[in-house]
Amino acid sequence: MSYKLMIVDDSKLARMSAAKALNALHPDWSRLEASNADEALSLAKQTAFDVALLDFNMPGRDGLELAAELLALRPSMPLAVVSANHQTEVVQRAREIGAVFLTKPLNEQALDAFLQDAIRRLKQAEA
Repeated sequence: MSYKLMIVDDSKLARMSAAKALNALHPDWSRLEASNADEALSLAKQTAFDVALLDFNMPGRDGLELAAELLALRPSMPLAVVSANHQTEVVQRAREIGAVFLTKPLNEQALDAFLQDAIRRLKQAEA
C-alpha cells in the first residue's frame, strides 16, 4: 500500500536527503514538504498525509511543538522528530508526546525502521 509522508525541515538539503531515502525505501509513496511549522500546519489542514518527519530546530515553533499540534489534529499519526540535538531532555519530550526521535544526519536504516513501525501502526488503525 502507498502512503503519504510530510517532511518538515527548514533545510532544503535535509528535506532532499530525507526524500532521497524515502524514494529508495518506498518509491511508491508520495510526499509533501514544508520548511517550517506554519507551512506544515497549513498543509495539514488542506491535504491528508499519513506519516510525518519533523525537524526539531526550526525558526518559530520547534518540531516538538509542531508534533503536539499535528497529533491534536490526528492522534494516531506516526511521526518522528529528527535532530542532531539528541540531549536526553529532547528525546524524552519527543517520546512523551508520542513521537519517535531520530538523529541527524538521518540515515536510510533509521528511516526504514521508523517507516516499518509506521506501516504496522497504520495497518492496525485501518483494521
